[in-house]
Amino acid sequence: MTSLALLSLLYFAVSVLTLTDGSLSSITAAAAPAASKCTLLNSFQPGFVVQGDYVIGGIFPIHFNLKIPDLNGTYRPPPINCNGHRIDPKAFRWAQTMRLAVEEINQNPVLLQNHTLGYKIFDSCGYPLTGQRAVLSMLNGVSEENSSMCRNASSLLAVIGASGSPQSIVVSKILQTFRIPMISYASTCACLSDRQKYPTFFRVVPSDDYQVKAFAQLLVHFNWTWVGLLRGDNDYGRFAAKGLLRELQDTKVCVAYHEIIPLLYTRQAGLRIMKVMHTSTAKAVLVFALKGEMAPFLRDYMTQNITGIQWVASNALIKASVFSGREYYPYLGGTIGFSIRIGHISRLGDFLQTVNPKRYPDNVLVHELWESLYGCSPFPSSVTQMPPCSGQESLLEQHSAYMNTSSPRISYNVYKAVYAIAHSLHNLLLCQPGRGPFQNNSCAQSNNIQPWQLQHYLQEVNFHISGEEVAFDAKGNSVPYYDIINWQRGTEGNMEFVNVGLFDGTKTIGEELLIQEDRIMWAGHQSEVPVSVCSASCLPGSRKAVRRGEPICCFDCVPCDSGKISNQTNSVDCTICPEDFWSNNDRTACIAKKVEYLTFDSLGIALTVMSVVGACFTLAVCGVFFCHRHTAIVRVNNSELSFFILFALTLCFLCSLLFIGKPTYWSCMLRHTAFSITFSLCISCILGKTLVVLAAFTATRPGHNIMKWLGPKQQRTIIFSCTLVQVVICAAWLIDAPPFPSRNTQYEHSKIIVECSVGSSLAFWCVLGYIGLQACLCFVLAFLARKLPGNFNEAKFITFSMLIFSAVWLAFIPAYISSPGNYADAVESFAILASSFGLLFCLFAPKSYIILLKPEKNTKQHLMGKEKK
Repeated sequence: MTSLALLSLLYFAVSVLTLTDGSLSSITAAAAPAASKCTLLNSFQPGFVVQGDYVIGGIFPIHFNLKIPDLNGTYRPPPINCNGHRIDPKAFRWAQTMRLAVEEINQNPVLLQNHTLGYKIFDSCGYPLTGQRAVLSMLNGVSEENSSMCRNASSLLAVIGASGSPQSIVVSKILQTFRIPMISYASTCACLSDRQKYPTFFRVVPSDDYQVKAFAQLLVHFNWTWVGLLRGDNDYGRFAAKGLLRELQDTKVCVAYHEIIPLLYTRQAGLRIMKVMHTSTAKAVLVFALKGEMAPFLRDYMTQNITGIQWVASNALIKASVFSGREYYPYLGGTIGFSIRIGHISRLGDFLQTVNPKRYPDNVLVHELWESLYGCSPFPSSVTQMPPCSGQESLLEQHSAYMNTSSPRISYNVYKAVYAIAHSLHNLLLCQPGRGPFQNNSCAQSNNIQPWQLQHYLQEVNFHISGEEVAFDAKGNSVPYYDIINWQRGTEGNMEFVNVGLFDGTKTIGEELLIQEDRIMWAGHQSEVPVSVCSASCLPGSRKAVRRGEPICCFDCVPCDSGKISNQTNSVDCTICPEDFWSNNDRTACIAKKVEYLTFDSLGIALTVMSVVGACFTLAVCGVFFCHRHTAIVRVNNSELSFFILFALTLCFLCSLLFIGKPTYWSCMLRHTAFSITFSLCISCILGKTLVVLAAFTATRPGHNIMKWLGPKQQRTIIFSCTLVQVVICAAWLIDAPPFPSRNTQYEHSKIIVECSVGSSLAFWCVLGYIGLQACLCFVLAFLARKLPGNFNEAKFITFSMLIFSAVWLAFIPAYISSPGNYADAVESFAILASSFGLLFCLFAPKSYIILLKPEKNTKQHLMGKEKK
């Protein structure tokens, strides 16, 4: 029922019941104007009444499954009758707890000395409309004969009740008109904390503001990220759902559907909700509804044979003994939720044993209790059609709905509420005149205490009971404690409420929840936590990608990109690995990148062997030339130059070894400078030899004496000068921007390629350019001398060697640029070896062939082409 509808009912009642001289009276239309007579339009008898100096009221939902008569407004509706409907033994026990507490207080020699408490206990039937009738009847009086409603103000000081939040909202709205405080033992709606709307409301049960915080933590704890929400159509369900949605905003939990059980329940509406539940992938369903609202819904629910739902119930439902029958277990077994904390009432069990029809022969409620517990009637009639019983039967263990006093929860709250009123009243009576809290430091008059005066002391009361502190904050709330309850199958197949954890609101945020998971039995009698998610969890190595147009709990799992990882389940983003690390194949961890450089592996060994073999060949040729240094073919073009070339080639072969191994600062500087200087030396020597060949044949012409300008000294000068230019370039390079080892992570992100950065690209290409310039000059000069006479024209071989040299290094440029790291080093090393082998074989293979295999041709005459035919 909406607040507007409840308010309309209240206004309707107030229009019938009006205030006269501070008293609540009902004026009939037939009353004469001269002598008004107060008459009750209807009679609503209390369940229990005891007179006392100070009277308090109690409202309990002793009956449930109330049927509301047709209120179409075309005729006078029949009276709402609680009797005849099912009695709730549990709520009956709550009422007896209030009676016990009042009895203990009246027998207490310290508390309320020389004063007694009385009470009037009414049945609300668990419905707001009948709760309204109960409180109005409580204010009016029991009957016209003994009612003082037309003469004095109401003697009611406070009210214990009501149970559900919708009833408490209605009752509080009525009581606040008379400034009568009420203490609820079970109403948890957060809306009741509004002091502007409910200034006289207190409660000894935690507010739903705390309960929704506990629910949010519970859902996160069990990773239920896709849940359904079912609530009653009242302020309790509305405010609880609103608070829960607010708490879930900071979590990863989404609500798949939000359904409302209508106040005027119909099977059609229930089946529509069940269809939504059945088709949804959300298996965990939160319920904020009262047992009276859930009872008709569950009747239809069980006929549909829907199973597999993990119910998560609020404290309004979690201890509902009416659903403890064995027929409910297949559908509600495994339900988990928060309940009010267990207390201790030592005398409750013995007191309940004293309540029987024999002792209370005129109490209809006691008779109905007996009929409910034993299926017999102490006063059989044609109406009950039950077998007779004595009314003195012993209450047995199977009557746990009524006799369960080992773990009182709501009963304990009722007990605390009565004692809170008693302590507040006791403090009020101890007030010293002139030191009171009211106007002019006055105190309340003990024979005329006003309810609003009692409320002042109720707001400040602070006492301990069973080791627990009882106090109220500025909003009338008490300290939040919850037990976590799990519905499990008992030994006889019925439902048992097992305590499996605790929520302690005094703990720091995030530490309030303590759960014994090994004790929980889940829906379907399963021991594993049920799964209630929209999408399966994304494993480490992937991330969540939210689906467009769907809640954030519905997502796809996308593998992390290379170089990124996620090491947690349901990661939102993948983390980029540090620069020197890379993701493993599973994308779950960053591992150190593989460091690569030209090592002595298969490629490095091949280059090493080629380098050593080339150097050995060169030394072998050098040895052959040394042994035959006096022969014509060695001496013909200055044997000194030949040995210089062989020496330079040996260094060229060996300098390629500098490109193998991990680059260091010194190796990087040495490899390029050594390569450039040795090659420049080699080409300078070849250039000198080319000039000598060209000059030697030119000198045979008349008038040409060029050889005097190309003697050994001049040849050395040429070699030294040409090489010195390269040395100067290298020196400038090393001084300005020397090569250095660098870690290349851009070419292949999964590896670190350790390579030598040239430092200055201009200097590097100047070095190569100078070598190329020398080679070109050699090629041109040798090409010009290729047709000179003689059987052994060395210019031809020099030309061919320069062609090979140039081809190798021209091919080297694109290959070097396109090859990274160790492959670039391998390309450069291979170019050095290839060009060195080309020079070695082109320049010295023909000479070695003549020296070793054709010694008869190793004569000056043969070489000059003057051999006799």
